[in-house]
Amino acid sequence: MVPGPSAGQDIEMVEAQYRTHTFARHVHETYTIGLVETGAQRFYRTGAQHIAARDGIILVNADDVHTGEAETEGGWAYRAIYPLPDHFERVCNGLLCGDRGAPYFPEAVVEDAQIAAQLRLFYELLDSPSNRLLLDTVLYAILSGLVLRHSRTRKPLQPRRPDKPVLQRVRSYLMDHLEQNLTLDELSTVAQLSPYHLVRQFKAEFGLPPHAFQVQARVIRAKALLKDGLSPATVAVACGFHDQSHLTHNFKRCMGTTPARYQKALSKTVQAG
Repeated sequence: MVPGPSAGQDIEMVEAQYRTHTFARHVHETYTIGLVETGAQRFYRTGAQHIAARDGIILVNADDVHTGEAETEGGWAYRAIYPLPDHFERVCNGLLCGDRGAPYFPEAVVEDAQIAAQLRLFYELLDSPSNRLLLDTVLYAILSGLVLRHSRTRKPLQPRRPDKPVLQRVRSYLMDHLEQNLTLDELSTVAQLSPYHLVRQFKAEFGLPPHAFQVQARVIRAKALLKDGLSPATVAVACGFHDQSHLTHNFKRCMGTTPARYQKALSKTVQAG
């Protein structure tokens, strides 16, 4: 199970590889969003047979009758997430500025390099301790991208003007809770904006999406604490990083050096003065 875009509602995830198994006709109460990683899968959906090859995105609506079997001798491997209609309704309502209900995906297989890359990133983040805000953001990007580009219920977005006081409030909330693993839902509640509009407006105002801004702010705070002489391990905890290696990774990406080397260089500067 992975965190869903609504508090208290998790999304089931499956990683599997099959060679000879054949799925009989069945339905799920959830949507199926699958990414084929190797091989190819043949399946029935919506009155026809479909083939999904590597990097193809499988889309099955909730309650769609479908099957599954190997298309090639080597079988197929894939990962899939299973959002509930409620998950999509929440995303859809935020995108379309109104109560439009859950989307319908007419195509059983779509080729979308951007969403495929986002799915791969999402699975990578699940394989190791990760920034919850980043995980939420990637999940919302996947679901909203599918709605906007591949669903039948989409309608043109209504432009919304950025509300600077609201965005400043979100920024302050992030700064005041850097040590916490905040979720996109929490920030949406603070802003009273849908996650989709929050991410877009926050990036337009501050140049970074919320999760990237959070990492930058954590690194800046880490610099200050390192200057005060705190150990990298202590700084990592104080700034909300999972551990010292997580701090080191992000610190080096931003600063070009490790926390330990940064601290050592500071001591030399002080001695030289």
